[in-house]
Amino acid sequence: MYAIVDIETTGGHAAANGITEIAIILHDGQQVTEKFHTLVHPHQKIPVYITALTGISNAMVASAPSFEDVAQQIYDILGDHIFVAHNVNFDYSFVKHQLKAAGFEFNNPKLCTVRLGRKVFPGLPSYSLGNFCRSMDVVIEDRHRAMGDAAATAILFDKMLQADGQQQIDQMLKRTSGEQWLPLQLDKKVMDGLPTGPGVYYFHNNKGKVIYVGKAINIKKRVSSHFTHNNPEKKRQHFLRLIANITFSSCASELHALVLESTEIKRLWPRYNYSQKQPLQKYALYSFEDNRGYLRLAIDKKKKNIRPLYQFNLLQEGQVLLRKMAEQFELHLKLCYIDPAKLDENDFAFLDEPMHYNCKVKRALEALEIQLPTFAIVDEGTSPTEKLCLLVERGSFWGMGYVNESEFDINVESLKQVLQPYADNDFIRNSIYSFADKHPEKKLTFQA
Repeated sequence: MYAIVDIETTGGHAAANGITEIAIILHDGQQVTEKFHTLVHPHQKIPVYITALTGISNAMVASAPSFEDVAQQIYDILGDHIFVAHNVNFDYSFVKHQLKAAGFEFNNPKLCTVRLGRKVFPGLPSYSLGNFCRSMDVVIEDRHRAMGDAAATAILFDKMLQADGQQQIDQMLKRTSGEQWLPLQLDKKVMDGLPTGPGVYYFHNNKGKVIYVGKAINIKKRVSSHFTHNNPEKKRQHFLRLIANITFSSCASELHALVLESTEIKRLWPRYNYSQKQPLQKYALYSFEDNRGYLRLAIDKKKKNIRPLYQFNLLQEGQVLLRKMAEQFELHLKLCYIDPAKLDENDFAFLDEPMHYNCKVKRALEALEIQLPTFAIVDEGTSPTEKLCLLVERGSFWGMGYVNESEFDINVESLKQVLQPYADNDFIRNSIYSFADKHPEKKLTFQA
């Protein structure tokens, strides 16, 4: 038995919007056996543009029952039937969310007539309900109303069954098929082609633009989890609507994937990545000699063509480090620009000679150098003949890539010849340091 469902709502995702109308048409695989329809009071204002589209106004639903009032009836009608809808994930997410709020657990199998239509009648210009109906000579009575759209979907369903669609339906309803939960625009062949190893995956919209980047130990399993959990929040609902393709980059390990993911998020700035959208490092520690021969230290905005002694995301982070260096090695606060007051002759009267003072600055920098080690993480690669290598130089991530140990001696300069440079950031750096602490046997330290 099939329950063909259509709903009208106040918005695009179930977590923050309500149902304003629902229609259910029961179909036994041969004919329609029962119909149910009701307006629903959503207990929130219906936006003007929704009223313009559907014709359902706040006045129309003012005396309608709330979903909770009809939840038992809807739950009983749906029973254990296969939930059928045009773009099923949208309707299913709303009905499941509303039933759960009313105290009912709902986990029926579902079937999408858009995906079924592509299989039974391939090659049509479009499978949106209006265009699909036009192609199949189906007239929609009362478009953008629940019963009108549900009735049109039922007619299309009949036509697909008559065109030997039952075999496709049986295949789609298999637990392992994925057809029940895949995003509407995503071809199942794309999912079937995803690897089970570690790597980075990219969600693309129908124009090819990357809208999300993620990492995984098992790419196929992780990607599937985005779609199989019934999360009614806006982010997931946008995924279901927008994802048209998935590409991937295989990696040698989880750490490799983590670094690549962070780099790609910074490079592509995908719309639905939030956690790592942080500004890149903006400040750095520099040293220079003034016209009196004194070595000065200063925190300044990061320069493109000047090599920094160290770099920071936050100005305060650099100032705290520089102040500690000044206190420990007795550096003059004005010569480090910690004290904003201008140097005058009285200050120079109490200063060491440049040669002696510069020795203290050099000792401070040597101590900093010790705190900023140069090392490589050498891990297994994607084949027995190569190793994955991630290089940290003077405390900052330099780059990564694959190396063949038999071809050259591993040292910093030779590594730089074969590794690809990457932008450093706190997230990557901290992840590499954490990995090094957990796996000291994979850390190769270089002497300064």
